[in-house]
Amino acid sequence: MGRIFGTDGARGIVGSELDALLAFKIGASTVQVLNKDKKKKLTFLIGSDTRISKDVLKYALASGILSENADVYDLGVIPTPAIAYLVTKYHADGGFVISASHNPCESNGIKIFNQDGYKLADELELEIEDLILNNFALNKEVNRVGTFKTCENALEDYVAYLKETVDKDNFKNLNIGIDTANGASFQTAKMLFTKLGVNFKIINDKPDGYNINKNAGSTHLEGLQKFVIDNKLDLGIAFDGDADRVLMVDEEGNVVDGDKILAIISKHLKEENKLKNNTLVGTVMSNLGLIKFCEKEDINFVATKVGDRYVLESMLKNDYVVGGEQSGHVIFREYATTGDGELTAIQILNILGKDKKKLSELASIMETYPQVLKNVKVSKEGKDSYQQNTNIMNFIKEQEDKLNGNGRILVRASGTENLIRVMIEGKDIDYITKMCDDIVALIKSELN
Repeated sequence: MGRIFGTDGARGIVGSELDALLAFKIGASTVQVLNKDKKKKLTFLIGSDTRISKDVLKYALASGILSENADVYDLGVIPTPAIAYLVTKYHADGGFVISASHNPCESNGIKIFNQDGYKLADELELEIEDLILNNFALNKEVNRVGTFKTCENALEDYVAYLKETVDKDNFKNLNIGIDTANGASFQTAKMLFTKLGVNFKIINDKPDGYNINKNAGSTHLEGLQKFVIDNKLDLGIAFDGDADRVLMVDEEGNVVDGDKILAIISKHLKEENKLKNNTLVGTVMSNLGLIKFCEKEDINFVATKVGDRYVLESMLKNDYVVGGEQSGHVIFREYATTGDGELTAIQILNILGKDKKKLSELASIMETYPQVLKNVKVSKEGKDSYQQNTNIMNFIKEQEDKLNGNGRILVRASGTENLIRVMIEGKDIDYITKMCDDIVALIKSELN
């Protein structure tokens, strides 16, 4: 078994890379790491998205936690950011989310939050991983086990909190489309937008255990684009499977991605003197257009490694208030400890209502540079070792030189899948597409 935790928890194909035994060990080992002195009986929350594998992993994970004399509260199907919020509201010692986010149904994952609602630190994940791989031991004290309980009001508590972050009066006369990806927001989205008095139509809100993210949600916007245009709506909102990210569609069907969302938010916060330290945090994958926008608006831009945990680390370390990723993870430090798709969506609607503008007008403040992103499926070994391949690295350097400063190339290993991601930005889409294809072809040839 290789590394268990990636950039966003443990993740893999259910039954092979992630099974009930591993889930049990993750639960038990997490309690052992967080409760070394065993002076306190810990309590943990568990939530999940809508995948068919959620129950087998949930009960295995819970059994591991219970075996270490810790209690479990099951919150059912619920967005990932809801667990992050409710851990603090319910004064729990941590929270687990069973979800593979935007990935297909056959994958699943386990994310862990600490008692403050932040994703567990890398060093703690490594400690848990070491226990699982090298030193795992079952608790033999059969009379010292926890209890399993259900929580009935978690969805209502989370939605009530989101509603308090905006002014309901700014939502009048809006007609929107919502795509919940047949995922974790299929209930909360209806509850939230109903309470805000928004006129909405909803699609992909009938999960069957298998259809999460299937031609739906933030990774497949085509259906929402058509839905917005056909129904003459003001905009569309698309969540991913666990609703920690959001992308939007304007009234003309144009995509408003995470970078444009960040541009809108940072400009608004600066105008209201709320952009602390005058800084927006993005990642190395942020579009050049966002960087140029920040230069134009005299906003400092900070780039981190890919992964919302690294965006948040920078925000906490340097006292910044907003940051995120092109994929739609947006973190509002004033309100949340992690990316929250529903929170982000209503903040954008709040700005629309205040400024009395269409989403297309708000999004036009940033010009997007042409960008090509392609994924190469590789083995686990290939993903870990591609940077030692001199043919690949020399070829990438040659292509960078050809761009002559008018673009950039970023090649990186996925933190959650056995993929190498190749991203190129530049002025000529045909030119950079051919360049990207050439790099992808070489990686396939060298590693497969």
